[in-house]
Amino acid sequence: QVQLVESGGGLVQPGGSLRLSCVVSGSFSWPNYMAWYRQAPGSQRELVARINFSGNTNYADSVKGRFIISRDKNTVYLQMNSLKFEDTAVYHCNRDPAWGSWGQGTQVTVSS
Repeated sequence: QVQLVESGGGLVQPGGSLRLSCVVSGSFSWPNYMAWYRQAPGSQRELVARINFSGNTNYADSVKGRFIISRDKNTVYLQMNSLKFEDTAVYHCNRDPAWGSWGQGTQVTVSS
């Protein structure tokens, strides 16, 4: 069973930055791709960034050039810069494709 613990969210003004962290633990086979997802109220969960074992990355068009995903051992990070109102969501990490279990996520609120 994998455990995913996200942290680093908070309230930030437009244009600000946050760095999210996700600690992955438990009994699992390390996947090729780890990813960050987000879900805004009333919206479906979307994949915003993923990174493979070799360090190759992919980003959703909405965050390209602003977000950076990275990983170090059992932790996956998401550096979020130039935040916009529409980045407000609960952010989760998981593999891509996702495991069946999810962590509690971390709330990111962009507001002036």
